[in-house]
Parts: sequence; structure tokens; C-alpha cells
Amino acid sequence: MDRADIVHDNFLRRVASRDLPHGNAPSGALSPFQAVGIYRAACLSRALDRQSRVMQRAGQGFYTIGSSGHEGLAAVAAALRPTDMAFLHYRDAAFQIARSAQVPGQSIAWDMLLSFAASSEDPISGGRHKVLGSKALSIPPQTSTIASHLPKAIGAAYAVGAARRHRPEHAELPDDAIVYCSFGDASANHSTAQGAFNTAQWTSYQSIPLPLLFCCEDNGIGISTKTPKGWIAATFQNRPGLKYFACDGLDIFDTFATAQAAAAYVRTRRKPAFLHVRTIRLYGHAGADMPTTYLSREEVEAEEAQDPLLHMVRGLDQLGALTPDGALEIYTDTNDRVARIAAEAVTRPRLKTAADVMASLIPPRRACKPTNGPSPETRAQVFGSDLKQMAEPQIMSRLINWALTDLMLAHREIVMMGEDVGRKGGVYGVTQKLQARFGPDRMIDTLLDEQSILGLAIGMAQNGFCPMPEIQFLAYLHNAEDQLRGEAATLPFFSNGQYTNPMVLRIAGLGYQKGFGGHFHNDNSVAVLRDIPGLILACPSNGADAARMLRECVRLAREEQRLVVFLEPIALYPMRDLHADKDGGWMQVYPDPSEVIAQGEVGVHGTGDDLAIVTFGNGVYLSRQAEPALAQAGIKTRIIDTRWLSPLPKAALTEAVRGAKRILIVDETRHTGGVAEALMAHFHEACPGLPLARITAEDSFIATGPAYAATMPSRDSIIAAALEICA
Repeated sequence: MDRADIVHDNFLRRVASRDLPHGNAPSGALSPFQAVGIYRAACLSRALDRQSRVMQRAGQGFYTIGSSGHEGLAAVAAALRPTDMAFLHYRDAAFQIARSAQVPGQSIAWDMLLSFAASSEDPISGGRHKVLGSKALSIPPQTSTIASHLPKAIGAAYAVGAARRHRPEHAELPDDAIVYCSFGDASANHSTAQGAFNTAQWTSYQSIPLPLLFCCEDNGIGISTKTPKGWIAATFQNRPGLKYFACDGLDIFDTFATAQAAAAYVRTRRKPAFLHVRTIRLYGHAGADMPTTYLSREEVEAEEAQDPLLHMVRGLDQLGALTPDGALEIYTDTNDRVARIAAEAVTRPRLKTAADVMASLIPPRRACKPTNGPSPETRAQVFGSDLKQMAEPQIMSRLINWALTDLMLAHREIVMMGEDVGRKGGVYGVTQKLQARFGPDRMIDTLLDEQSILGLAIGMAQNGFCPMPEIQFLAYLHNAEDQLRGEAATLPFFSNGQYTNPMVLRIAGLGYQKGFGGHFHNDNSVAVLRDIPGLILACPSNGADAARMLRECVRLAREEQRLVVFLEPIALYPMRDLHADKDGGWMQVYPDPSEVIAQGEVGVHGTGDDLAIVTFGNGVYLSRQAEPALAQAGIKTRIIDTRWLSPLPKAALTEAVRGAKRILIVDETRHTGGVAEALMAHFHEACPGLPLARITAEDSFIATGPAYAATMPSRDSIIAAALEICA
């Protein structure tokens, strides 16, 4: 017999016979009306869990991880405000249901059953996933089960205080809001969660406002692995900067009172707190999971005997708010109502085509107030002596710095964050003077944790900021890449465009640093970025292009709410010369702030028709170095700078090679999984019969010392490949 049916039958029998579990008498500020409301939310959550299994057996439902045992979290919702943004644990249906009672006009049972049925009318995901979430309830949808949402909760909490100082045009959270973030006891052990707790403590320790309430729902087990008894309390009771509260989630009166106290502490002190809620898990992990395969029957039955709904019935009776017969009537009526609603929900339309599914990959545009930018006087004051140097050619790093300055002058919602971006001015000086120009709350020096940097950016975007996080080196991204893949990129997809994560992530990357750093500071792998749906990847090859492209990237984030990565070639930051010492051939004059390179616009140097060299980043520089030798060999070339690596500007690339007799792709990323694979496939399809060749980096890491460039394309190897294809 299914454990869900056993728990259901036990509830009916025990309430009818008044066989209720023992517990403390009701106490605290929870009113009879509120208590009955919490019980109703719990009954609806339980009925939905049962109905999800019925729907799955009938082939009409597709998700059975339920909230049974965690219904006491409805009391936590009652203790918070509906404007407190909530990043929820996947077992928090009762929380969302209870919150829906605080906001007029909700049809929560219908909405959640549409989600169970994967209907395209599901108001949060549009049928893409069964997720908890609601724009009206300030609950961004979560698909994570491993606590990857904790870093962005910290960012959202930080954004509340930041918005008090510089309120963005599209801010959503009230100035007195707190941010709520729940997770399971097993997830608390994940490295992402541990990093988030540390970041919260690090921030709190410095008295930086962080109104964040963590909530650990401790049911003592993660799928089949038990959490050691007392582990959560022992781990979190005495953490500096993180106030600890604990309650029994089986007792809604204790839970409400404790959650109220925790929320009041966070709201008034503007410091983070940790709410430890004891829960149980009924039915096992999901519909296919049989808890008796890894737990003894006695353990399973002992948990079932502590059904939180039974505890609620006892407490409501002792309070004089609701008799057991009345509680039983609400329970059975709720089950019947859910079954009736489900019968209609399964008839509603579902997604059918790839276009249907992908419609929310690209977030909707949003209207931004027009701006004329800073006045000439303000700009002169901020730039100071730099303004006089703009008429002279400069290196890439300096032009990027000036572009960032102009952008931050024009858009007050831009905030930068990262390791060393402020006081030091970045590892390569790209962000020098910016903290002095704009202050430490817009140029945030973070702790050394890439997940926290990206989480801060993602969370601040939730409150209307336009974040520009920096990852010092491309190799450092890899331990945090799921913040882009699993959080930032998926949010518009799973919220049907209602929630977005606009940002411009700057990363110093690629290879060719002479003898410095090895593979951690010279990383030529961008496959993980090109593999994320909806992400825009831009890579300039010179300083003037970098400034123009950066302006477009910010526009894409601000106006189109896009997730953009701006990959800056480290080796080209200081590059001055092209062909000879002190020729200054790779320096450019700072382009006027009105000049922009639009997404998908490629660069073309030369008009030769013998050979089109298609490349990007350092490859453009190396191809330009090879150009004189090719001309001397009688090969007329044109060099095409792809600029936009994802999505590839296919139409522009096809047009750029028109009339060329051959194509050589120069790709500094790896042979396997590199950009050249996509370029070769595109030109094979778009230009059938045209001779194609590629030169790429080897499938290798990069060495330190004299062999730093041995595995990557060079001027000489480009010349050799060009001569071969033209032979």
C-alpha cells in the first residue's frame, strides 16, 4: 500500500477517534483565525501531494516530490509579509499557499494544479516545470535542490539596503523588506550553501545591512542519507554574525512565535538570522521512492505517527478554534475540491512545439526612462585629467576603464562587484579610479568566492539594479558556473519571463600572457558559456571595439534584461604594437560615448577575395600580424572579427565572407569543443563547396614559462595554414 494512502487513512481514523499525538498547549500570539487559516493551507498542501500521485498514475501529472511533513511552514509564511521576497525550498507548498491568503485575488489550488499538469496556462512557468513561485506573491521560482539559490538570496537582501542609497528605476522590494530563503538540512551541507552562510556572516560582521532570514527545514534525511542527530543545531548555534532561532515545525504556535521573533530581529537589526525548523518527511523523497527500502518500518511508522496535521488538529481543539469534527470536515472537503479542480486542470492545453518551450528563453524588453547622460561639466569633473588624454591612442584596458566610467555616469543602477575591483582597481588596473569616482557601494570589493560574487549580482538584479560582476580569470569561473547555468539563465525560462537576471559579467580570459600564471590565469575554454541557452557571449579584439561593445552589452542588460558575458582578452589589455616595436599599431582613440557596436555586427578588415580569415580576440591580432607575409605571397585577404561568440552572428558572418574563395578559421580555444566547431558547421551549411580549414589550440592546458603559447595558434602557424589552403 502506498505510504500516502496509509498516512491519509491514519489521519481519518485518528481524528475520528480523537487519537491525537501529545504536544505542548497552544501559546503565543497566533490568533484562532490565523491558526485555522494555517490549518487550511496545510490541508490544501497535503491534498495536492496526494493528487499529484493520482495524476502521475493516470499519466496526467509529472511531479511528485511533495511537502507532506513540512506543512508547519505555513506558520512561517503567516509571520512574514507578502512583500518579503521568498526563495523557497521545494517542499514549501504550504508556505506559498499560506502567503496566497495574504494577497487578494489568488486562485492558488488552480494555479498549482496547472503546474502539476504541466499546462501552458500555469501562471508561473507556463508549463515548463513544476515549480513553486508567483510574481504576485514575490516568490521567484526555484528548480534547485542543492541550495544554489542561497547566494542570490544574499544578493537580494543586500539590494534592499543598496536601494535605500541609490534606488533603481525598476526596484521592486520595499525599503523595510526582508528576504527569506529556505532549504533542507541535507542541502545545508552543500559547498554552495556553506559559502553563502560564510558570506552572510562576513557581511554581517562588518555591520553591512543584510536583512536575510535563512530557514533550514530539518527533516533529518536527504533522500536516503540521514543527517546526524543534532548536526544542524551544533553547526549553526554559535556562528558569528548569524543569529540562531529554533522551533518545532510540528507546533504551529511555537513556529509562528519563533518566526515572528526572527523576522523582527532581521527587519529591525538589518542582520541575517538562521531559523531552524524541525520537520518530518512523509511518503519518502518522491513518488517512486520507497522509504522502507532504506529505513526500518518502525522508523517510518514513528514519523507518520507525528503527522503535523494531527498536531494541528489537537492544537486547534485545545485553543477552542476548531473541533476535531470541524477539522476533519475541512480536510475531506479540501481533498474533494482538489480532485474536482484537478479533473479540469488536466484538460488545459500544454506546450507542444520547440518554439513553445523556448519562448521564454529570451526575457521581455522593459521600458527604461530616457537619459541624456551626464552633463559635460559632470563628465569633466569625474574624468579629471583623463579627459585630455582621450584624443590620443590608448591601450585596451584604459579604454575599457573609460567606457565603464561613462556607463556608470549615465546609469546610476549599474553596480560593479568582485575581488579587488574597488580599492586596488582590478588585477590589471581596468577598474582603477572607479571606486573614488562612484563610491564603495557602487564598486563593491567582495570576499574571494566566485559563487558569492555571482549570487550578489543575481540577487541585486532582482531589485532593479544592473549588476556588472567581475570574475578575475576565466578559470575561476568554473567553480561557480552553475550560478549562470542553473540560476541566472533559467530564471526567465522557468518564470515565463516574469523574473529576469539582467547583468553584464566581465571576465578576464583567454591565453597568450607571456610566461605568467599557467592554466589558472590563461584559460582558453569558453564551451561552458556557449552551452548556456539565452546567454550572450561577447569578445572584443581591440580597445575601441571593447568600449563600443560594452555599451551594447549594458543596453542589452538594461533594456532587454539579457544575461551577458563580456570576455576581455587579458593579453590584449596592455598591447601597444602590431608589427614593430613602438609602432603603436594596436592602440586606438577612445570612441565617442554615442558609438556602439550592435549585437551581431561583425568586424571586417580588408577586402581581399583569395582568403577570408574568420577569428576573434587574440586571433584577430595574430591574423593582422600575419597579413604582410600573406600579401607578400600574393594572397589577398580579409580578416573577419566575429566579436559575438554566442549566439553566433550567422547572417553577418555569411555576408562577410561573400565573394571570398576560401575560408580559414583561426580559433584560440581548444580543438574539441571550441568555437571553430560551430564556425566550421555554419560555413559548411551556408557556403557549400567553399574550401574550409581551421587552426585551433590543442586540447591542452596552458603552460607557465616560455612555452606559454606553444599549444595555441601563432602568426607563423596562421601563415602556414593560409599558404596551404591557398596552394
